[in-house]
Amino acid sequence: MKLIPKKSLGQNFLHDPQILAKIITSANLDEHDTVLEVGPGTGTLTKLIYPKVKEVIAVEKDSRAIEELKNMFQNSSVKIVEDDIMRFNPLDHGLLVNNYKIVANIPYYITSNFLKIILEDWPQPKLIVLTIQEEVAQRIMAKPPKMNILALAVQFYSNPRITGHISAGSFFPKPNVDSAIITLQPKTPPLDLDNAKKYFSLIKSAFAEKRKQLAKVLGQKLNIPKERIGEMLICIGIRQDARPEILSQDQWLALLKSLR
Repeated sequence: MKLIPKKSLGQNFLHDPQILAKIITSANLDEHDTVLEVGPGTGTLTKLIYPKVKEVIAVEKDSRAIEELKNMFQNSSVKIVEDDIMRFNPLDHGLLVNNYKIVANIPYYITSNFLKIILEDWPQPKLIVLTIQEEVAQRIMAKPPKMNILALAVQFYSNPRITGHISAGSFFPKPNVDSAIITLQPKTPPLDLDNAKKYFSLIKSAFAEKRKQLAKVLGQKLNIPKERIGEMLICIGIRQDARPEILSQDQWLALLKSLR
């Protein structure tokens, strides 16, 4: 398909066959899988996915690509849906908890918001395989003392792994940065929503002023004496003058439990 990449849609078409094969391997596809593909574009990845699975639901925002994609995959198990993935409702297409996988080479600019929607709002997928900016993938994989809100959010809902590295030359047009394949294995059973809200409220409060000592910031945000927060930190093995980026996810959850 001759489709000129549109900068406003963040389109960079992946053409390297070895990288495309790595994505397929990372997705661990089988004949029972339903796959949600985001932004099929020229259909290069779709062609490799659909012979291996039961069904592909390919969501494409670019109206220029729709007719050719439908022609390309007519009489196949591929369903082309013209929609903005940020407004897409998976329930309308029978995508229920743990019955589908997401495989996508997404525009860089939607990465954080797309992850938030998938992990917080959508029925939990069996597996998520995304091609994203290398720097963002490394942020997601962060460990103490370099934790951040994105890492804590993604790691709360899933176990992430980087399963491939992609040079900028593997795309057309060539982006200014390298990319990575990140595979997210959602945690089961799905986590308690009330607990999740409290967890995210806590870490957002802490990281709002991440250069300040955690006991002081949380004391102010939660209206609790900082000395009490300091005692809680000591109980979970963290010094009183700690800053939020040094706490692991388990320590945040322990702190949340102490605050109840």
